[in-house]
Amino acid sequence: MREWARTPTTLQIVSRIGASLLGSYGFVWGFVTLGTALGVAAGMPFGEAQTLTFLVAFLVFLACFCWAFTARSVLLVWLVFAAGAAAMSVFGWLTSRAMI
Repeated sequence: MREWARTPTTLQIVSRIGASLLGSYGFVWGFVTLGTALGVAAGMPFGEAQTLTFLVAFLVFLACFCWAFTARSVLLVWLVFAAGAAAMSVFGWLTSRAMI
């Protein structure tokens, strides 16, 4: 049978659902952290930077959610979400610490 013609297992389906919800949430959390810190560093008031980042974060979450189901490898999805969330959170935290 061809690779694309196989029926996904229950574990693969649960993993994709978990990646689409939890992985996307973590990725967007890091995005909001970094986006808000960069907005404040650029001179925006905190509330405006946070609101702008939240508005864009909805689109980022939607793209991540959809990509979790369309990607060929669920392992790649988890790795990108975990690495992206960690990197953006750390850089956002470091940026906010540098402003104090």
